[in-house]
Amino acid sequence: MPVNAGADRWLWFALSGAIGYALGDVFLFQSFLCIGTQRGMLMLSLAPLMSAGLAWAFFGEMLTGIQMLGVLVTLAGIAWVIWRRRGEDIPNQAGSPVQGVLFGLGAAIGQAVGYVLSKQGLTDNFSPIAGNSIRMLAAVIVLRALASIQGKAKITINSMREKPKVFGWLTMAAFTGPVLGATLSLFALQHTQVGIASTLIALPPVFLLPISWIVFKEKFDWSAVLGTLVAIGGVALLFLT
Repeated sequence: MPVNAGADRWLWFALSGAIGYALGDVFLFQSFLCIGTQRGMLMLSLAPLMSAGLAWAFFGEMLTGIQMLGVLVTLAGIAWVIWRRRGEDIPNQAGSPVQGVLFGLGAAIGQAVGYVLSKQGLTDNFSPIAGNSIRMLAAVIVLRALASIQGKAKITINSMREKPKVFGWLTMAAFTGPVLGATLSLFALQHTQVGIASTLIALPPVFLLPISWIVFKEKFDWSAVLGTLVAIGGVALLFLT
């Protein structure tokens, strides 16, 4: 834990963790409960556009015409892949569709703001690994506080004790996602523009398509393959300049 990072840097990363990690994910999961994962992920796919706009407003980062086209093409491909996945029911619907859309927008805004705050903390070649440690600490504190307010902190701990196999899977997920994946995302933010980095970070729905087919034997509409190719073409446009 970088205790000597300085108050300003601690502030930027702590806010990034609280807004991007904690609140952003809470909004996203609530959106899933209201409108399902497909529509929730579609709302989240707006985050790169919001990130690019915030980066332009705060850092003066300008994307070239080709890069902006690459962002739009990539996001169109991602949206197509999400939308063309097999239909889903929404069990235990926990809110109206309007609430689901608002929660999805909140998740996208949270993620975008989190990226911009992290970018500010990464100045002067500060370590992304150290920065992510601060982000995770802040996120844990906020999430545990929210769970305590809702009276679910003890229930969560007991559930983990009763289901050690689930705890093992969640531990692996935490390492590959919030630790490894998020740290690499900070490296990306440090070395390229926020709009480009956040677009690349938004590609998991495309990567999940072959994984779902190979691992879970899920069938998918072959038109989703076209969306994958479109997304890859958009990524290629990002690197033309």
